[in-house]
Amino acid sequence: MQKSYLALDLGGTKLLIGEVAADGTIISSKSYPTGPIDQQRAAEVIFASVDDFMATEGIKNPDGVTAIGIGLVGRIDSPAGLWCQIDSLRTAPLPLASMVSERYGLPCYIDNDVKCATRAEQLFGIGRSTRDFIYINIGTGIAAGVVTDGRLIRGSHHNAGEVGHTSSGIHLGIECICERRDCTELISAGVGFDACARLLAPAYPETELKLPAEGRVDVREVVALAERGDALCTLLINNAAQAAADLIMNLVRVSDPEAVVLGGGIVSNDYIWNKITALLGAHTMRFVTLGTTRTSLDARHIGLIGAAAVAMQQSE
Repeated sequence: MQKSYLALDLGGTKLLIGEVAADGTIISSKSYPTGPIDQQRAAEVIFASVDDFMATEGIKNPDGVTAIGIGLVGRIDSPAGLWCQIDSLRTAPLPLASMVSERYGLPCYIDNDVKCATRAEQLFGIGRSTRDFIYINIGTGIAAGVVTDGRLIRGSHHNAGEVGHTSSGIHLGIECICERRDCTELISAGVGFDACARLLAPAYPETELKLPAEGRVDVREVVALAERGDALCTLLINNAAQAAADLIMNLVRVSDPEAVVLGGGIVSNDYIWNKITALLGAHTMRFVTLGTTRTSLDARHIGLIGAAAVAMQQSE
């Protein structure tokens, strides 16, 4: 039987754990709720959840798993196995890889969630056709993985790819926690749809869009109302599409990829996707010979497959 790996994908609301085969096939998986947590609490949740997974699902490979891979939110020093910070406002370095390795007696490797997804593309997606590509995730936030000549760019502080904090070119005056205004993430991502809707709604009293007292605006509702001609929702989507298209073209100019692949909940919507791709300039995109596409991998499990890919690549 081929090798298998224990993979963990820690998101904002849940932890997904699975056994993943060396060809990227998910053998088994189970989801655990998390809620807002800090790094220390996350480690506790990881231990409790892995213990439960082992007890309830077990490892199907009779030879056992080769290694553990974990995808995490925040800044990760992957070579050192260090979870540097969960977000830009909280820094509490945690040697998570060694903690997990000591508990379960297996080598453990960790990386940022979007870098994990990029690794999944590298091994099982577009990376089979090219060594030069960009993976961009547009979901709750925005981040990217840039692969040049087969190498994932990490940066001197393991923070490369935080492209959600590039200037969008849409001038609304929305302040970001990064101390800039109108970051692409605040226009095109899930947090951006909510921020822009709340800022612009007073000027559109006729809008049918509901602004929830708790939680964020539902992007699916924005799309549905835009398709019916709601002026506010149409503006929100047009701004988001333009900012996302500008981001893609800027990254193409910087890194000269053969392919651009997008993932995340926002671009999974056909209406928004078609708006974005219609705004990509032919001249700028002419050398992207393999095109701009949505990921061919299972969008629900790309993080889990990517976490396994981290273990595969680093345990070789």
